[in-house]
Amino acid sequence: MPFRTALTELFALRHPIVSAPMGGVAGGALAAAVSNAGGLGLVGSGDRDWLTRELSIVAGTVRSAWGVGFLSWAVDLDTVRWVLDEYRPRAVMLSFGDPAPFVEAVRAAGAALMVQVTDHEEARRAVEVGADVIVAQGGEAGGHGAGRSTMTMVPTVADLAHPTPVLAAGGIADGRGLAAALALGAAGVMVGTRFEATHEAVLRPEQAKAIVAARGDDTSRNRVFDIARRSPWPTKYTARMLRNEFFDDWHNREDELRADTAAQDRYLDTVADDEAAAPVWAGEAVDLISTIDYAAEVLSKIAEEAEVALGRATRRQIDNG
Repeated sequence: MPFRTALTELFALRHPIVSAPMGGVAGGALAAAVSNAGGLGLVGSGDRDWLTRELSIVAGTVRSAWGVGFLSWAVDLDTVRWVLDEYRPRAVMLSFGDPAPFVEAVRAAGAALMVQVTDHEEARRAVEVGADVIVAQGGEAGGHGAGRSTMTMVPTVADLAHPTPVLAAGGIADGRGLAAALALGAAGVMVGTRFEATHEAVLRPEQAKAIVAARGDDTSRNRVFDIARRSPWPTKYTARMLRNEFFDDWHNREDELRADTAAQDRYLDTVADDEAAAPVWAGEAVDLISTIDYAAEVLSKIAEEAEVALGRATRRQIDNG
């Protein structure tokens, strides 16, 4: 039986599941596959060439609501307006920074405003600017984020933001995670790493296989790779990725790496020659990923598992009553 929540009602979805707009990974094919299967697919942010290519794919193949995600600290208003005018996404998600400069443009285009938050201060700001959906991202998530736990943050953000629907993100890769999120007061979930391990994701086969082979203990939230890449990401947001040899060499030596420009040069040269040396962004939910599947299959399985999990929990309550 399909779940009906504020999220499914807002976007006319069959399943309260959103695919995360992972930069460089969540392209048009993945977003279209998720949306066409009954969820809400989001295209990740990138430069104009990336956006032109990937948004053209989703706009040409999708049959229902879809959206695009932007980094608030990095995107400019002209780019947001261009995407809204040219491609007409149903939803725009803003993450990691103040969403206020872009709200008017999103509203004028008639798109739904989604704001991802990593703490309560950001959640209050999302409410202030009138977000239609708030995504509470816990530190278990892959890629950039902060340190709060999904389990403790989701219910408090749901209380703070009520009646605005809240999605849970971070550490969710199967139906039990969706069931738990609904029980915590969320209107659905945003799933990232599980959708990396799909045929539609823009990911090298070696990276997808590394995600399948990894365990949660193989991930770490850190700034090592941002420093090595000379990335201008705000220092508040660390990034969770699979550990590798470069990380192990520099973990807990971030200040030393920041000062060692020669080491940064060597890293950039290595990545340029060998893509396998680049970080694989992945969350703690890699423990729950054992296969590379099609996105529609992943979506349906999560929904089916959630229904079973909630039914099992209800029966246990009755049996223990």
